[in-house]
Amino acid sequence: MAGRDRILTIPNLFTLLRLAGVPIFLYLVLGPHADGWAVVVLVLGGTSDWVDGYLARRLGQVSRVGELLDPIADRLYIVATVLALTAREVVPLWFTLALLAREALLGVSLLVLRRHGYGPPPVHYVGKTATFVLLFSLPTLLLAHASSGAAWWAHPVGWSLAWWGLVLYWVAALFYVVQVVGVVRGAGSSGPYSDAAGEQS
Repeated sequence: MAGRDRILTIPNLFTLLRLAGVPIFLYLVLGPHADGWAVVVLVLGGTSDWVDGYLARRLGQVSRVGELLDPIADRLYIVATVLALTAREVVPLWFTLALLAREALLGVSLLVLRRHGYGPPPVHYVGKTATFVLLFSLPTLLLAHASSGAAWWAHPVGWSLAWWGLVLYWVAALFYVVQVVGVVRGAGSSGPYSDAAGEQS
């Protein structure tokens, strides 16, 4: 379909703006330690993650480029943010390693799929939910670190969301691995993604 091959769409513009927010956030949180503005950038990035998908469906502008860029932007936001917050001692190293191990597992799984001639499977709602939760837990934790007045509620709320997001993130990864194993074993005659059990976000 010609429509799915479009690059210059409104949803893709939102995704590109979200990607541009990553270096801005890193500068704010690692440079001048402007944590308040860094929180704003993260919240806008998390919100736009929902907006671009909504606009793509609402405007009929779902594209292959958007389907590729969106999970890349999600992953880049989460990895960049958790690394920066670890450097600032906002989140502990074990939390960062748990997220990075999950990303490494998905990276290996994707290489296995490509070796067998398959591309990435569709985004799974569990992975999308995990991403959404993590994208709001991290700025909440940064807010707790930056503001003593907000710490009393932001710290427990942020860590509740972070734990929830981390568990869902790994559950989604296990769905993905199960599907990759099915592909490698030649399971299913209607294509590798017929059960929609995998995710890439």
